[in-house]
Amino acid sequence: MTLIEIIGFFSAAIIGISLGLIGGGGSILTVPVLVYLLGINPVTATAYSLFIVGFSSLVGGLSYAKKGLVNYKTGIVFTIPAFISVYLTRLLLVPALPDTWFTIGGLEITKSIGIMVIFALLMISASYSMIKKKKALDKELKDVKAPKKFNYPLIIIEGIVVGALTGLVGAGGGFLIIPALVILAKLPMKEAVGTSLLIIAAKSLIGFVGDIQSGGDIDWTFLVIFTLIAGAGIFIGTYLSNMIDGQKLKKGFGWFVLIMGSAMIYKELFM
Repeated sequence: MTLIEIIGFFSAAIIGISLGLIGGGGSILTVPVLVYLLGINPVTATAYSLFIVGFSSLVGGLSYAKKGLVNYKTGIVFTIPAFISVYLTRLLLVPALPDTWFTIGGLEITKSIGIMVIFALLMISASYSMIKKKKALDKELKDVKAPKKFNYPLIIIEGIVVGALTGLVGAGGGFLIIPALVILAKLPMKEAVGTSLLIIAAKSLIGFVGDIQSGGDIDWTFLVIFTLIAGAGIFIGTYLSNMIDGQKLKKGFGWFVLIMGSAMIYKELFM
């Protein structure tokens, strides 16, 4: 095993620790680790990411469920359109994407480059949600007495959009789901996080099934080892969260994700 591969597997633990420590965000590092450190093809990496993110979110979501912090009604309304969208994206859309998308000047945008650039843009969007001050949203999150009013059409549309993004780039999309649950379903913070984790788990694992059915080549030994390391990291992060305020780390982590996403765009388009 090379030094880069060792760093790649160590990064799996870091991903899990960040998930356990700050409650999200770490999964967005999965695809870059798989592609740039472990040399996996971007399309395959997004498939692996679905499994890793799905398993990790399931572990976290079950922990919230045991505490009664999951709103199953909202989860079902959001999850059904989301997992249909992600399943069809992995089964039909991703395999149908052409190897070359378009050419600008002398720059050829291939399928692999296009997916990584879209993923990098998603990383930058996620970093903004971590860095910015969310006073209005935080107030909404703390308002546990707010009546639950479901905006079903918008919840369904959000589920379809998030499902398609998850299917295309392999990211969980928690930074999109949690605000939607708060604004559209009026869920308090911890309930929104717990519900979001189970939504991510369901749609990610269903999306991975779409990959299997489309004939994707899966290295199960590698995938299980990487996932178990990330899962162990979640427990470490959860333990550390009792001693460290994860919210104080979230802004710094957001800046790290922003820099990494920007570097990915530069590498894919200009190197």
